[in-house]
Amino acid sequence: MNMKLRKSAAAIIGAIALIAGMIVLRSSVYFIDEAEQALVLQFGRPIGGAITEPGIHFKVPFIQEVRRYDKRLLSWDGDPNQIPTRGREYIFIDTTARWRIVDPLRFLMSVRDESGAQARLDDIIDSTVRDNISSTEMTEIVRSKDWHVTEEDLKKIAAIQPMDESETLTEKTLVGRNTLTRNILKKANRGLVEQYGIELEDVQIKRLNYIPAVREQVFQRMISERQRIAAQYLSEGHGEAARINGDTSRQLADIRSEARRQAEVIRGEADAEATRIYNEAYAAEPEFYTLLRTLESYGRSLDKQTELIISSDSEYFRVLRNGKP
Repeated sequence: MNMKLRKSAAAIIGAIALIAGMIVLRSSVYFIDEAEQALVLQFGRPIGGAITEPGIHFKVPFIQEVRRYDKRLLSWDGDPNQIPTRGREYIFIDTTARWRIVDPLRFLMSVRDESGAQARLDDIIDSTVRDNISSTEMTEIVRSKDWHVTEEDLKKIAAIQPMDESETLTEKTLVGRNTLTRNILKKANRGLVEQYGIELEDVQIKRLNYIPAVREQVFQRMISERQRIAAQYLSEGHGEAARINGDTSRQLADIRSEARRQAEVIRGEADAEATRIYNEAYAAEPEFYTLLRTLESYGRSLDKQTELIISSDSEYFRVLRNGKP
């Protein structure tokens, strides 16, 4: 009986020892993947340098912990800021950046985690952007250094906006947005690795716009300019319509005049031909001509409302007196 109890107790102790060994082994082994880097902390203090090699690593169980950090690029998005340019034009600037942790130990000692790093980047990048924007002209912020316009582009632009504004497009860009963002990146990156263990990879202007008050003025100016252009187009359209109507009226008058001329010519030729035919016919029979003209005279002068008082032997009635059935 005692032997059975001793064997049972030994089995329980062995199981407990196995479980405890598994727990100790699990607490002393940790895994780092390729996208991570880590620090081993003992009672909250870092032990040794950063662990950047992926794979299985060991630590003292229970008294040491692993603090993991991302090795990949991290994003930063700032809040839109109202900043005056060098020309005192107030604009909203919305910037974004990409950064990474290059020194986990210094990162831990300075900002501890990504939230602290984001807060420090807010101050550093915002102040750098403000300094650079306030010392740069508006045209330099919105253009690239290699930006240029062709003569054809200038003609198109001059057709829709005042000439004094289109002429500013030919001004040479000295800085440009690309150079501006590189300068911001260079200035903001100074001392980041030494102080915070982080490095900026890129800074870009995500959005640029006028403040609401100035934007409303710009919109009103654009509306006025478009209304002026529309009025100009309407005026040109009315002038072109008047010219077309004038040309149409002139062409119509020319056509009618030519038609009347041709009608008169045709009518004259027809009358001449009819006169010739009448003359030939009347020359062949003079007495018939005399009779025909007399009858025509009777038809025009003798009607129900006409009364003639003449002698019966008048020459006018010769045809009626001498006529035969």
